[in-house]
Amino acid sequence: MMTYPYFKIDEKIRRAADEAMETISGQLKKIDETTDYNQQKMMAAFQRAGVSESHFAATTGYGYGDRGRDALDRVYAFALGAEDALVRHNFVSGTHALTVALFGVLRPGDTMLSVTGIPYDTLRGVIGLTGDGNGSLREFGIRYEQIDLKPDGTPDYGEMERRIRPGIRMVYLQRSRGYSLRPSLFVEEIGRIARIAKEKAPDCIVMVDNCYGEFVQAEEPTQHGADLMAGSLIKNPGGGVAPTGGYIAGRRDLVESCSYRLTTPGTGREIGCTLGNNRELFMGAFHAPHVTGEALKTAAFTAALFSRFGYGVTPRPDEPRADIIQTVLLRRKEALVAFCRGVQKGAPVDSFVVPEPWDMPGYDCKVIMAAGAFTLGASIELSADAPLREPYAVWMQGGLNFHSGRLGAMLAAQSMLEENIL
Repeated sequence: MMTYPYFKIDEKIRRAADEAMETISGQLKKIDETTDYNQQKMMAAFQRAGVSESHFAATTGYGYGDRGRDALDRVYAFALGAEDALVRHNFVSGTHALTVALFGVLRPGDTMLSVTGIPYDTLRGVIGLTGDGNGSLREFGIRYEQIDLKPDGTPDYGEMERRIRPGIRMVYLQRSRGYSLRPSLFVEEIGRIARIAKEKAPDCIVMVDNCYGEFVQAEEPTQHGADLMAGSLIKNPGGGVAPTGGYIAGRRDLVESCSYRLTTPGTGREIGCTLGNNRELFMGAFHAPHVTGEALKTAAFTAALFSRFGYGVTPRPDEPRADIIQTVLLRRKEALVAFCRGVQKGAPVDSFVVPEPWDMPGYDCKVIMAAGAFTLGASIELSADAPLREPYAVWMQGGLNFHSGRLGAMLAAQSMLEENIL
């Protein structure tokens, strides 16, 4: 049995943790195999881009001739299997990167069709589905249509066959589950959607919200027919080192259009100083495959541990994973709050903080978040969050290393035990 001299963990939980480790031994091996492949790919990306110490130098002002910025774009483009990439520290979130991409390629009169149901909460205001519409795609005359997922949460390919048509400018899909219980999408499923889209509307842009999915599989959506994708550097691709930022990757012409939205038409990617951030962004990219693998191990362990205590989990411990998110169906508000408080106690930063549900911008109900992170809001670091609504499920993700991630999951269980919930 594993020993924990520095933390109070009940024998019941320690015993269940040992059993969970035995259950997931095969999964851990598969995760290591994918990580090994992706780490080799990242090494090749660095070498092909000719990364040198001089690329870490800071630039100011306009940032003309920022060699590090340009080399970083090449690293991510290769690692993400894309023709081109736009990687910048001044993307403030994944939603910001997605927004720049949407406004970069859509024009007034275009139609955007979401084929994975309603997008994530924070993107709804961007589209104009919530809020007063000020500055939204809707205000700029861009139409929005939606194909709901099937009752089991899987894509409705038949409805796509019927609904996708010439004139649809963008077929949009969200890879990760967001605050829902539907399964996240594998790149093979994204490829199937892309094939249908191109058959029905050859000129459409297939765009993917790839948040939480980078480096989980050996290939990325852009290698399976996606034209464009975007994500956040404080999730998987920043490796827990990037202090902020995001990326857009895909077809070269589309990435160029996005760069005009990021800065100005005509200047695009040629300007934008890096202010000394390059070294951290390069280092984060290098660590990203490994750290993503550690987060996946943490997720698999959490699934195995809490399934032993009778809770529903998705994915199950033995299921393959398309992103780093683990959902636990806790069924009660009190259990949800206790779980998050336990995860907070397992954090290296702000472990003494007691999470409380509160109203957050972009969400329609109170949200509780546990995140004792070196980078504020970094979802690649161990965190757990959830809206306080039925079915009182918690979404857990991250873990810079498996050892601390496993401890965080056990402390979540311990917190529930101390509240007489477990």
